[in-house]
Amino acid sequence: MAKGDFQRNVATWMQGRNGGDELGTFCTIVSFIILIINLFLHTLFLSIVALALIVYACWRVVSKNLEARESENETFVGLFGPLARWLRNPAAAVAESRDYKHLKCPECGQRVRVPRKKGKLRITCPSCHNKFEART
Repeated sequence: MAKGDFQRNVATWMQGRNGGDELGTFCTIVSFIILIINLFLHTLFLSIVALALIVYACWRVVSKNLEARESENETFVGLFGPLARWLRNPAAAVAESRDYKHLKCPECGQRVRVPRKKGKLRITCPSCHNKFEART
């Protein structure tokens, strides 16, 4: 079987399935961290938790219930989305938090970045074009 045939077969099999997403990636990373910690602690409980997380992440990838998986992922991103920026690059996040303030548009909830220490500003949302005032 040629390499292209295998890739085509996998792509055909994955049609209509969830695939990888942020929650699955998070579960996989946490499971590997737990496994590394378990190298030193040698506990059955941590091994079972890590295995369960890996199985859950794989199950999410091949799941055909797209609506439920998308809803779960949106909830996860809503809860941990703001932390992702801090976890990816903490130094840049600290530098940005000194220079900019992040506000939410009262109309649509879009996050808007405005410079700090400029006093009271009239801000136009880039998404819904709603104008609102805020103190920076």
